[in-house]
This record gives sequence, C-alpha cells and structure tokens, in this order.
Amino acid sequence: MVDLNRNRQGRIPLRVFSLLAFAALISVLNVDKILCLAGNGDSTNQVALSQPLTVKWRYDSDQTTDLTPATDGNRVYLPLIGGSIVCLNANNGQLHWKSDEGGAISASPAVDERSVYVATQPENTADAQHRGDLRALSKETGVTIWMRTLQAPLRGGLVAGSEAIFGGATDGRVQAFDKRTGRTLWANQYSSPFSSQPQLSGDRLYLGAEDGMLLAVDQKSGQVAWRYRTHGPVRGPVAIVNGVVYFGSGDGYVYAFSESRAHLLWRRRTGAGVQAVAAVESGLLVASLDNFVYCFSLNGGHHMWRQQLPGRIASQPATARDGALFTPLSSDSAIVLGLTNGKPVNTLPVGEDNSRSASPIIVAHLVLITTPRGLLAFAGPTKP
Repeated sequence: MVDLNRNRQGRIPLRVFSLLAFAALISVLNVDKILCLAGNGDSTNQVALSQPLTVKWRYDSDQTTDLTPATDGNRVYLPLIGGSIVCLNANNGQLHWKSDEGGAISASPAVDERSVYVATQPENTADAQHRGDLRALSKETGVTIWMRTLQAPLRGGLVAGSEAIFGGATDGRVQAFDKRTGRTLWANQYSSPFSSQPQLSGDRLYLGAEDGMLLAVDQKSGQVAWRYRTHGPVRGPVAIVNGVVYFGSGDGYVYAFSESRAHLLWRRRTGAGVQAVAAVESGLLVASLDNFVYCFSLNGGHHMWRQQLPGRIASQPATARDGALFTPLSSDSAIVLGLTNGKPVNTLPVGEDNSRSASPIIVAHLVLITTPRGLLAFAGPTKP
C-alpha cells in the first residue's frame, strides 16, 4: 500500500508487437478519458444543453428525495420517501413498476444489466445487528432477488462493477457484495463513517470518508492501493483522466494526484467546501458551497474562470459537449454554463424554491431533474 501523504508458442515480430502495444495504450487512454468526460448519464448522449429545452414529460410526486436516480438508458429508477422506488420508462415517463421496501432508502441506487440495487435503513433500529439492508431487485418486475441485512446502513451511493456491488456504511465499513447472491466478498473497517459517491475505474474502487480520507481500493481483494487525507469530508465522486485523480474536499480545496507517481500534482483553494468535480474537454469543473463554479486546467490547475450561481451547489453537474448543467438550491431554475468561459447559456425552469440535492442525469436526448414535486424530463426541439 502507498500512503500518498508520505509519497508512493511463437515469436511476434518486433514491428507487429510495437503496433499492438501502441494500439493497446491508445485504447486504455481513450477508455480512461471517456469514463471521466462523460458526466452524469450516458457517454453517448445526444442532448445539447445550450439549445432550447422544454418539458417532455413529468412524474408527479411529493415524495422525492435527495438521492440521485439510477438509469440503464431505457428506464429510470427513482427513489422515494418511505423506502419506495419506482421504475419509469425513460422515453415517456410511464410507470413500469413500484416496489415498497419500507424504512428509508439510504443511498443512491445502482443498476446493471440484470438488477437494481437498493440500500435501506429500517424504521426500527433497536436491533444492533440489523440497522441496514441491501437488496437486488429485478429490473423487469421490481421483485426482490436477494436481500442482505447489515449492521449499519450504506450511505451516499452504490456502484456496480462487473462482479460486485460496492458501498460505504455509517459504521466505517467499506464492503463488496456478490451481485448474483449478495454474499459478502470482502469488508474493510475504517475509523470514519462514509457518505460519499463511490467510483470505479480499471480495477480500483475510489471513495471518500467523512474524516477527509480518499481511498483507492482493489475491487477484487479489498486491499488499499493508496490513501490520502484532507482536512474535510470527501463526498463527491472523483474524476480520473489519463491516470490523474481529481477530487474535492470539505476543506475547500480541489486536489490532483498522479496514481503512477503516487504524487500530489497540485491543489487549488476555493471559497468553501467542494461538493463536486467534473472533467470536461476544456478543464476541471469544481462546484463549491460558496455558490461559485470554478474551472481549472487539468494540467497544472491554472484558474480559467469562475461563475457565481444564485444558490448553493450541492449536487454533481450533468455535462455535455456544449455545457454543464447545475441545479442550485433555493432557485427556480437549473442553469447551463458554457464550458469555455462559464457564462450562462441556458436556463431550465424547475419550479419555485428547489430544495433537492439529487444530481441531474442525462439519458440519451433527455435531461432528468429531481424536484420537490417530482421528476422532470427536458428535451430539445423535435427534428422534422
């Protein structure tokens, strides 16, 4: 383990081997770049955030939460108050099924090709051995496939890998569960609770803790590859571009680390705690609780621009090639900023006094925004 605080049957012709190696390298770099520049939603999304966007459909509910919906590109899985989750057709918003798990959903759900994964906290927490649950629901019916009882609820968000579902809990445990059976594959105990959005890249799991620690963990073994401690809680997902890990902290700084060199490349101060970072073609977007969005260069962390929004930014932005969508709290509009200079290029009306910190997501040609009155789906002009 590297502690970043302390610093970290036949022959193939040579020419063919070199070409293959070069192709493999380019492939890895492209995959890494695509992972981080996609933003929330599908990396192949067709939406242009700067064009006029109007409500295509809405799902009315006064039971929405601050948890971000999950999507597989065809359906949306929206968590509700009271431990319920609804499955909606992404194209028209029609209800496909509703599942009532009871208690309260404690983390943003995750979805894969087979299941929806939902973490809950029971209403009665008197039993010290049962203060949380994790379920796999059928994507088609919402029926429970398996359920695991936990000693503490999972918080922040869940993330699904090829074989396991991962999450951090309020008792300081980070756990990996077999996606097919719910069996615990490994569990690590730490001194601080977790309430962050985990991220996967390559063979590693990244997630932050409330004590300011960012962990990079091997997905299969649970072994810690490296860790770095800041002076504030780390709650948002990391962004990873070409081997550099970018993340923000409640201490007001945004950090850039080289994994290969186990070395801090740069850190930059903002006016308050950093809630979210997102990598785009033009740089690194940083949302701070001082109501400003900052843009720093990926290489060197040079300040490029900053833009003040009308409310605090508590969620991850949704990004496309022409802009980034932010949903400031206590505002009646979501705001799209241009990526080159940070100037507002579009606004989406979401209703008075938006108080939801669920992140907006992009699904193909739709922009989905959670509000206190339901889920809004915005779309651009229909092509003739």
